[in-house]
Amino acid sequence: MTEMNVIKQAIRDIINEMQDGTPTSASAPKGELGIFEDVNDAICAAKQAQKKYEELLLADRKEVIAAIREGMLPHAQEYAEKMVNETGMGRISHKRTKLEVAITKTPGVEDLYTEAETGDHGMTLHELSPYGVVGAVLPSTNPIETLVNNGIGMLAAGNAVFFSVHPGALNVSLDAVRQINTIIKDVIGIDNLFVTISNPSNDKVTTMMEHDDISLLVVTGGPGIVRKALTSGKKTIGAGAGNPPALVDETADIKLAAANIYEGGSFDNAVLCTAEKAVIVVDEVADELIAGFKDEGAFFLTNEQDIQKVLDLTFVDGRPNKDYIGKDAKVILEAAGFNVQGDPLLIMMDVAVDHPFVMQEMLMPILPVARAKDFEQAKQYTLDVEQGLHHTATMHSNNIKRMNDVSRATKTSIFIKNGASFAGLGINGEGPTTFTIATPTGEGTTTARHFARRRRCVLTEGFSLK
Repeated sequence: MTEMNVIKQAIRDIINEMQDGTPTSASAPKGELGIFEDVNDAICAAKQAQKKYEELLLADRKEVIAAIREGMLPHAQEYAEKMVNETGMGRISHKRTKLEVAITKTPGVEDLYTEAETGDHGMTLHELSPYGVVGAVLPSTNPIETLVNNGIGMLAAGNAVFFSVHPGALNVSLDAVRQINTIIKDVIGIDNLFVTISNPSNDKVTTMMEHDDISLLVVTGGPGIVRKALTSGKKTIGAGAGNPPALVDETADIKLAAANIYEGGSFDNAVLCTAEKAVIVVDEVADELIAGFKDEGAFFLTNEQDIQKVLDLTFVDGRPNKDYIGKDAKVILEAAGFNVQGDPLLIMMDVAVDHPFVMQEMLMPILPVARAKDFEQAKQYTLDVEQGLHHTATMHSNNIKRMNDVSRATKTSIFIKNGASFAGLGINGEGPTTFTIATPTGEGTTTARHFARRRRCVLTEGFSLK
């Protein structure tokens, strides 16, 4: 903490003691750098921390966020390794890229823009203010990326956060909460702006969601946990399921399309909900596209028996086999009995559009290709595969009208044209990054402004200079 921050904090502590007669830390539940045993204790501590934080200047919030960026960036490789080692999902280099983007490209307080209206009857401001304590549910697929991304945005909005961490990523998540709380305390002297519990469970998620002091729920997880949040009676931002198709028509740069789709579909072993999960290609250029995928290094299954081997391994009781979610393509292939040379990033095959690999989001590096006779059929297949989830779609074409038509028809939160899917998250693409794509609740790609309460402030008979 800088000398000026020490002085400011001392003044705040004196004022607080004068107001309530007790030291500021006396009634706060004790945790280890934000880690508690009890949900209620954690939320109580976060509430007290948020009250102090809300009194600070926007300049203080900026300083906190800058310190988090500076403090976390050198540890991106370390956290990437810990995530892969603990969850067993994804690739270290890709995890590192995602975390670096979350650290550097998540918007801060600059996202909290003010709207103003003036006229004969004065001035009205629309401002964005804190909710209080946010309850944020994290996934196991992108645990620290989501924690950092949501955490920066929520702090920018003036909130404290209770993170409901996934048991499958518990240790690395606790490490991140401790480290970020240490960074925050060094800057502004406030403990417990991030809190969590050391023993998460489904029952404790419910306790958190129903707690009176949780003012906003932000859920990044499966459909079941999103539904639970939506029935809680709380304001909820919920990220939903997706099955992103990649449409390729005959006007596309086929070599570039193959490279982009291969890179996006294989990124972090396809655990991103935005990753290409199926390819729909106009038959006229299908063979050329498949040749491009092979040139990129895809392991292409060429007969029904081989495709069935992988399906039997990875698809159990009508659902993806959890044992292989996020695993490397080589691990899946060798478990299915294939002799694999090198390290292919994707398993691919040419199948009908109604094949389970096409219609089910696998969250594995398995990317099927389905042929359509022409663009109109490809467009319909794309809608069928996306299944009205309105999450993400990509398209490769040089026909602007077609791209516009498909974008309008899919109504997805993210639509990428002539690029890899991760461009929609700000990775090799313009715009801020996000790891909570709130399609069911309508916010889309979330940033700090979505974690703030919109308020209207009216001044009559003045401050209109028109």
